Amino acid sequence: MNLKFICVLALAFSPYINQAQSDTSDLFSMMGNGEETDYTTATFKTTRLINGHSVENQAEGVLDFRINHRFGDINGGAYEWFGLDQANVKIGLDYSIKNWLMVGVGRTNVNKTYDGFIKAKILRQSTGKRNMPISITYVGSSAATTLKWTDPDRKNYPSSRFAYTHQLLIARKFSNATSIQIMPTLVHRNLIDSLQYKNDVIAIGIGGRQKLTQRVSINAEYYYVLPNQINDKYKNSLAIGFDIETGGHVFQLHFTNSRGMTEPQFITQTIGDWLKGDIRFGFNVSRVFTIKERK
Repeated sequence: MNLKFICVLALAFSPYINQAQSDTSDLFSMMGNGEETDYTTATFKTTRLINGHSVENQAEGVLDFRINHRFGDINGGAYEWFGLDQANVKIGLDYSIKNWLMVGVGRTNVNKTYDGFIKAKILRQSTGKRNMPISITYVGSSAATTLKWTDPDRKNYPSSRFAYTHQLLIARKFSNATSIQIMPTLVHRNLIDSLQYKNDVIAIGIGGRQKLTQRVSINAEYYYVLPNQINDKYKNSLAIGFDIETGGHVFQLHFTNSRGMTEPQFITQTIGDWLKGDIRFGFNVSRVFTIKERK
């Protein structure tokens, strides 16, 4: 007969019936089955690395109000106040339906674009009873531009406004201070510049976080687009910045060569060249609100 069943049965009929539950737990622990799973937390400080998503979600019932801001290129010189005379803004709302499931919507003035996403955790890094070396999160998003048609007299299709992105975010927290994330990405664009380019664009992103103090970290993010997929005028997106946590706020200050703030924009439409000084200062601000109290 199974040893575990015998132990439980013996405890159930012992004179110490009121202590049966705790005694059983102790016996199972002694047999190696009481080990708990210790899940890794705070791989990144917020749900965004810089431009793109991190593996983090907000807690269940939490609404995240986000403002992303990008100034102009700093090589515009003093006349453009080193880019501060220009601005692109994105405002978004993210909501966690469950701890593992988050959705969001946003709008940016870059091409007057609306976007939405769904984000689901697949695996969580953990030790103990369940040993999982990495975290994996899926992000699926869509974006639609609403600019007026450049040629309204020709036949224009509403579907031409849309682009879609699928990502797997694969991250590992190596220590309390260091985290790395890899982002294999597929961007599908319904409308492309020319038939010589591809509707489906494959890119590989890599990013990381290194804590400097208890509340400050340095982050970096780079997306490499595989060759012969997009117009040569577009560059790979690179961003470097700092996360600063202040209570309910997380400020992200950074420099990037990307103007756009949706995945199809910064992955496939970045025209800035770091080597030529096409660098933009920007920031992300996040403020969270608890909409539904957890039970």
